[in-house]
Amino acid sequence: MTTAEFFDSPNGRRLAYHRSPGGGPWIVFLGGLKSDMEGTKALHLEAWAKRQGRAFLRFDYSGHGQSSGRFEEGCIGDWAQDSYEIISALTDGPIVPVGSSMGGWQALLLAKRLAARMAGMVTIAAAPDFTEDGYWAGFSDAQRTQVMNEGRVELPSDYMEPYIVTRRMIEDGRRNLVLRSPLTLPCPVRCLQGTADTAVSTETALRLLDHATCPDMQLTLVKDADHRFSDGPCLGLIVEVLKEVLAKART
Repeated sequence: MTTAEFFDSPNGRRLAYHRSPGGGPWIVFLGGLKSDMEGTKALHLEAWAKRQGRAFLRFDYSGHGQSSGRFEEGCIGDWAQDSYEIISALTDGPIVPVGSSMGGWQALLLAKRLAARMAGMVTIAAAPDFTEDGYWAGFSDAQRTQVMNEGRVELPSDYMEPYIVTRRMIEDGRRNLVLRSPLTLPCPVRCLQGTADTAVSTETALRLLDHATCPDMQLTLVKDADHRFSDGPCLGLIVEVLKEVLAKART
């Protein structure tokens, strides 16, 4: 296991990363909420990229994994800025983001900011706008009052310890919504979604597919796959759709 390197961002955040040079486009793995770059999908894709001689970057957002900061202090916009800054500093030329869950939202935000560099995109159980459509929409009146007045509320999770949802995360999320305004994806996009996912619904995947303007966008539903999407067949499917996107990508 290699030791992580660190990137000091202009915002004063110290971001841990692993970077493997190779042929472009750069494959950039964008992890999920409270996940890190040591997850099964990130490591599997890195190993595949190294075998193929392809450039690959994985990293931890601030407040995640080995990076600086506390998770409860962060928000979607912070992690979008982390992604933009580390990708701008450590990669060049075309990129193909692979976004898992919240990382799928981050990939869509990157497409707005780095449109000229987008050669392709893969999303896995993408969760765009989940702070509004998941958290806020699902809050009881008491929870809404609590998060607005006390600044935070605790929510259970099917996949890890409870989430702390802050008022800042809700308000910042509203500034970064992607399903309420035009969303242009100027590259091949492949979206993967499990039907047994209890964190992100198939309706969310279909809504993204319907909403985006894209010349080449496909959604694959995998029966009985859950939100982790990391067993052997799912990992194989991620690689297959990534290979398809890379074959179509402009270099």
